Amino acid sequence: MKALIHGRWHSDVKERTAYETARAQQPENLFHNWVNADPAAAFPAEAGRYHLYVSYACPFAHRTILYRALFGLEAVLPMSVVHPRWSGSDGWTFTPDACFPEVTEDRANGLGALWQLYVKAAPAFTGKVTVPLLWDTETQTIVSTESADIMRMLDLGFARLRHNDLTFYPGRLRDDIDALGGFIRRRVNGGVYKAGFAADQDSFDAAVKEFFAALDHLEALLGDGRPYLLGRCATEADWLLFPTLVRLDAAYAGALKVNLKRLSDYPLLEAHTRRLYAWPGVAATVKLNHVKRHYYDDLGVTNPSLIPPGPKTPFDSPFEAAA
Repeated sequence: MKALIHGRWHSDVKERTAYETARAQQPENLFHNWVNADPAAAFPAEAGRYHLYVSYACPFAHRTILYRALFGLEAVLPMSVVHPRWSGSDGWTFTPDACFPEVTEDRANGLGALWQLYVKAAPAFTGKVTVPLLWDTETQTIVSTESADIMRMLDLGFARLRHNDLTFYPGRLRDDIDALGGFIRRRVNGGVYKAGFAADQDSFDAAVKEFFAALDHLEALLGDGRPYLLGRCATEADWLLFPTLVRLDAAYAGALKVNLKRLSDYPLLEAHTRRLYAWPGVAATVKLNHVKRHYYDDLGVTNPSLIPPGPKTPFDSPFEAAA
């Protein structure tokens, strides 16, 4: 595991006790701030004040890239992109690469690695170094590293800086969005990693079953002909789901062995994913070359001893029957 412990970068944390002890000593709400539409807020929404750090490989960072594009906030919220492959010594880095022209330098702070931002904001920080990261250039600190919160900030907090009244969190549906979004975050976004990083075969089998049961539920939800998960309009719940589904066949089936079914085995979810992909600006946020480089080069096959459940045989096999 790559992490910071008391502000010191460790490219391979082998002693977990020291890490957990240091984490327990750290304030729980560090970097859980909020950009607010109120000009008097601690972090008021202002054009050019904030900077978004992302990876096109990471599904959680992808959410924030999506919202930045969907709301047309490119001029309001500058962005820096890390290399899809971790550096052996520094983790996420701003390393130019002709094969990945989307990778940028650190456009806000001129640093070489993402972990250096954490230390700049909190010199004694202990924890993993993750994307996305929302940076405040005025106070020189991290606002948030929680992707779902950043999505909500871009929708509500930045609303007056946009040229449209688009929202994916309408008041009349907020309870439903929170409930379904919570299900997607736990059972789908998190569920695929619960399976991929399972410690043993029984845990893996159970997690895979739970993950695909969640997709079965969402497929059934679309069974009445609705175009989006909660009806006629796309909501936050749809965009929470999208980054996981576009990675299912390209990365999770191979690198994480979560291959019981393919996206094409869910015709309604596949149509739903294609519908979202067709929104203006969305296709440009999907960089499967970044995704595959990260998952297969950095993660590889996460647990070589686990036996994957699929793919299912596409025909009745006499050999399987005999076995």
